Amino acid sequence: MIDLMHTAVLIMLLLSAFFVLWLKELIASAIALAAFSLTLAVEFYILQAPDVAIAEAAIGAALSTTIFIIAIRACSTVRKIQGDGRK
Repeated sequence: MIDLMHTAVLIMLLLSAFFVLWLKELIASAIALAAFSLTLAVEFYILQAPDVAIAEAAIGAALSTTIFIIAIRACSTVRKIQGDGRK
């Protein structure tokens, strides 16, 4: 049973990593990266490392995603004010 769950989590990791790279929108890619981080936290928990899983969920999914989204929105606000320079 654990082997089946372990395999399913690894497949979800591969799928979420694919979506991080495939998505064109930066916000969507950041959210996919949060899903990857949460799935990685589940993998750490399955591997019996709950302290690492909690750290990955807190820092990788919550804090990093928040910082990415704030930075992406700040850059898009600057582009709107200054113009994006595209023709």
